[in-house]
Amino acid sequence: MGTKHHSSSDPISDPKKRRRVGFSKTDAGIEANECITIYIVSSAEDVDSPNSFSLEPIDLNQFFEDDGRIFGYQGLKITIWVSLISFHVYADISFESSSDGGGGITNVKSALQNIFAESLVDEKDAFLQTFSTESHYVRSVVSNGETLQHKVSNGCSTESNCLLKSEPSDVEVFRIAGTPVGHLYSRLVPLVLLLVDGSNPIDVLDPRWEIYLLVQERKDTQEDSLSRLLGFAAVYRFHRYPGSTRMRLGQILVMPPYQRKGYGRFLLEVLNRVAVSENVYDLTIEEPEDSLQYVRLCIDVERLLVFDPIQQSLESVVSHLKQENPLKKSYMCKYAPPLSAVEDVRKALKINKKQFEQCWEILIYLGLAPINKYMEIYQAIVSHRVKAEVVGKDSEGAGKQVIDVSTEYDQQMSFVMFKSQNGESSSIETADNQSNVEEQLQKLVDKRMNQIKLIAEKVSAVHRQ
Repeated sequence: MGTKHHSSSDPISDPKKRRRVGFSKTDAGIEANECITIYIVSSAEDVDSPNSFSLEPIDLNQFFEDDGRIFGYQGLKITIWVSLISFHVYADISFESSSDGGGGITNVKSALQNIFAESLVDEKDAFLQTFSTESHYVRSVVSNGETLQHKVSNGCSTESNCLLKSEPSDVEVFRIAGTPVGHLYSRLVPLVLLLVDGSNPIDVLDPRWEIYLLVQERKDTQEDSLSRLLGFAAVYRFHRYPGSTRMRLGQILVMPPYQRKGYGRFLLEVLNRVAVSENVYDLTIEEPEDSLQYVRLCIDVERLLVFDPIQQSLESVVSHLKQENPLKKSYMCKYAPPLSAVEDVRKALKINKKQFEQCWEILIYLGLAPINKYMEIYQAIVSHRVKAEVVGKDSEGAGKQVIDVSTEYDQQMSFVMFKSQNGESSSIETADNQSNVEEQLQKLVDKRMNQIKLIAEKVSAVHRQ
């Protein structure tokens, strides 16, 4: 049997000439957050300007499939301009090349259409023209709306400290209801989705929705008056048996260029006046973010500081706490506001019970001056309240119990809730689990204490002015 010999020129035997076999690199895609930039502009000149206001949305990845990744493009760059005049949108999409690298080719335009819907303009020239053709869009919307005047209300008036020290005279709030709500809101939806975490569009076909628009009149270069939308709030009115109405703030947004200038607070103050003047049952906010709740608490605490019907009850609680022995726990439940005060506040100021209880904590903090002397007692009170909110009032004995359990799905977010029977307390929790619960509760207490201190400092500074 012969043996086959390879010559020195055979590519198989010559390492330098061996063929290399491999696979092309799979396209990993690019996150939407990494290739999309959004600008808010108020004129045609702002488009492409390096000084345009850059928008920082919450998370653009959520609007794209495949975990927010865009496939099939090399050197992809998407620049989006949003008009604050008409709320039209234009997107400039550029890339070096496009090919299917294993993940397909993402239809970028379709994805942007899902975000901006009818507000998205195809051609840049057409978008630039909207700054002149629809320069009076906001004015046309509010022309049929109701202008809300600053009305005097219990605990809050145009002369009281509860308002901004210098309300802008060129700013007005208009209330829009009925059919016009849908047309306007359809243009605002993209900004709501981009800027309000966890938001969903309201049902514009439901006549119980109202839109409150914060509008500023400004002069342009030709001395023509322009109406500019600074922010808005969407409020839902629903029936409360037997014959009352409740107001619930579903969404509130101040346009990014005008944030941190007091306009959000100004809008909340107007809603408070509406609730009082129209004698609704109360005004609530649907799942307020921490920043919104901070402003809301500042406003309500200032209103309550000048609300006479609760002052005697507040002084009584503060006086008793100053005399309490920190080693005793009997005072824990004595600090809560009396039911009569809760009802007086709801009727006069339209503040609901849950909100009033948080304000009450801050009012006590302000009353326990110097606070450092009574900090041990005060922190014990806050801790007791936080534990009651999270674990339950009956957590030390019978009642509902929450036990963390480890599972293959998620070891940190799995739990079991059960209820003890016949007044029996449970001892299922392990020492490690109990330690973890206490640690988490302490973090919540620290967060609450920090919030209380910040609001107390803010309110005190306002009253010193």
